[in-house]
Amino acid sequence: MSVGGQAILEGVMMRSPHSLAIAVRRASGEIVVKEAAWHSIWEKARWLRKPFLRGAVVLFESLHNGISALTFSANEAARELPVEGAEGKPADAKPPTDSGASNLAIAGTIALSVAFGFGMFAALPHFITWLAGVMLGSESLASGKDFGFQIVDGIVKIVFLVGYMALISRMKDIKRVFQYHGAEHKSIYCYEAGLPLTVANARTFSRQHPRCGTSFLLITVVVSILLFSVVFPFLPRISSTGWLNQLAYVFIKIPLMFPVAGIAYEATRLSARHPRNLFVRGFTWPGLMLQNITTQEPDDTQLEIALVALQKTLWREAQLQQNAAAGLPVGDAEPLVFPTYDAFVSSIATLPPPPVDTLAA
Repeated sequence: MSVGGQAILEGVMMRSPHSLAIAVRRASGEIVVKEAAWHSIWEKARWLRKPFLRGAVVLFESLHNGISALTFSANEAARELPVEGAEGKPADAKPPTDSGASNLAIAGTIALSVAFGFGMFAALPHFITWLAGVMLGSESLASGKDFGFQIVDGIVKIVFLVGYMALISRMKDIKRVFQYHGAEHKSIYCYEAGLPLTVANARTFSRQHPRCGTSFLLITVVVSILLFSVVFPFLPRISSTGWLNQLAYVFIKIPLMFPVAGIAYEATRLSARHPRNLFVRGFTWPGLMLQNITTQEPDDTQLEIALVALQKTLWREAQLQQNAAAGLPVGDAEPLVFPTYDAFVSSIATLPPPPVDTLAA
């Protein structure tokens, strides 16, 4: 069973085929755990599961899940509430929220994130490459279409990507997120190795993982160079004004990012299935090296959080398998608070199963 995750503020989000779990350590040291059923859009639109289409779906679902988890972690990381006893207790009640407004805020955040990412790592490199061509008198670079342009544009994208990650990694809060990123990878490696999910076991694994989103971003750049090199030479000149013509080319890249994401996703899946293949190892090596920036060595307390999120999402999967014969739909469990990691470990085997979703039933 495939499990993936994401580092968040003072926590980790994990997702399995039917569950999404978030574990966050509050400033008081308590651990709050939120777990819910996960339903992909694939369940209602199965045609989107086809190769080269599913990559874009995974990307947008990951953005949605990540922003939702970040919002939850930001609210919880600074909260300080005492916990009595060793058993998990429901998290403190919060004022009711307008789910419609919340979804609208998440959609707006996704739109802004996509716009920033496209502007920073697609539009700006394109115009920098074009301007360099104009200033140097290079017809190839000034065209905005040739293979040479795509190569230089890709190099500028990679420089921007690596530079941006290196810059933000110097920020204290981001460095801690990158430590949680390393903890997420180590715990997933431990699970994939079939070992007991303990801090001691997880600590021994690498913090670089071939299915990481960092590697996906780098593969996306390579795929975009190849795809744009095939498509753009056939495009006509759209405007006699140079910068307007290049602006039009930038906008043409937007719909092309969907097949780029699809191809990059399939390449990432293939590399994860054949990690020992020499060609695959060479292909994934740059992404693994980039993870030296986006992952940092975690401490044991951060590994604890990653393991809590992983064990909680596996908990639902186990419950679903046990109750499959009954055919009962499962609802969402309330967030729980544990005073320590040991308290969570001692209670995981005795936690009640996810509640039956009476509405669905």
